[in-house]
Amino acid sequence: MVRIGFVKVGNIATSPMVELLLDERAEREDMEVRVLTSGANMGAKQSEDVAKSMIALKPDVAFVASPNASTKGPTRAREVLAEAGIPVVVITDGPGKLLEELGAKGLGGIIVEADSMIGARREFLDPIEMAIFNADTTKVLSVTGVYNVVYAAIDAVIEQLKAGKKPELPLISVTSEMAIEAAGFSNPYARAKAAAAYEMARRVASLTTRACFREKDWEVYTALCAAAHELMRSAAVLADEAREIEKYGDSVLRRPHFDDGSTLEKRRLIEKPR
Repeated sequence: MVRIGFVKVGNIATSPMVELLLDERAEREDMEVRVLTSGANMGAKQSEDVAKSMIALKPDVAFVASPNASTKGPTRAREVLAEAGIPVVVITDGPGKLLEELGAKGLGGIIVEADSMIGARREFLDPIEMAIFNADTTKVLSVTGVYNVVYAAIDAVIEQLKAGKKPELPLISVTSEMAIEAAGFSNPYARAKAAAAYEMARRVASLTTRACFREKDWEVYTALCAAAHELMRSAAVLADEAREIEKYGDSVLRRPHFDDGSTLEKRRLIEKPR
């Protein structure tokens, strides 16, 4: 039995789903999961507290999910875990250059570049807007294959631990090509729509970064936040269209987990996974 720890510092759209991707029907017998979070707060003190609490749970590997993992809070969380001798994999939206630093320290990293920053300006963002944005982003990351890459990388670590091996920690930046390939589209139009959705979602970060950190005029940055969220909404619509094309052709790729952690596969709706 492998014990997996997830430390969540702040939030990206991958964070709420990541451990659920490993056991979609809650029946795996080869692992158990522990999740601790600092909520929205990304302060160094809160991050350290959560990491120390995770150490007490004795995970075989720990994943630290956060926005911008180069900031003080997420950095402190992974440092505390690594100092305790726990293998650590960072899951974040960036920056991409972080992978080299993580690898040099013997840590793993999964950069989800399309998991773009939210439009976090008070003049624009409220709880409902936050929830809608995350729902749209989740759809894009689901359909375009990003989540396929993420759960496959984590499953590979689990399999190595089950075999009694020292895990080879992933160092992955999830690109459009990587994600779309993992999604396994059979229809070229579905593939094209998903690729477009991915690129739109990735573009959102440039707008929200400008809105949150560069623009000083509140009317300008409020409009930029709105534009970014509209772009993510449109990306979600395209992703949904891509999924529908696959459904109409009865060719949606499904890879359910078996209770021993292995993955099965099927294409037709009325078909047993094998």
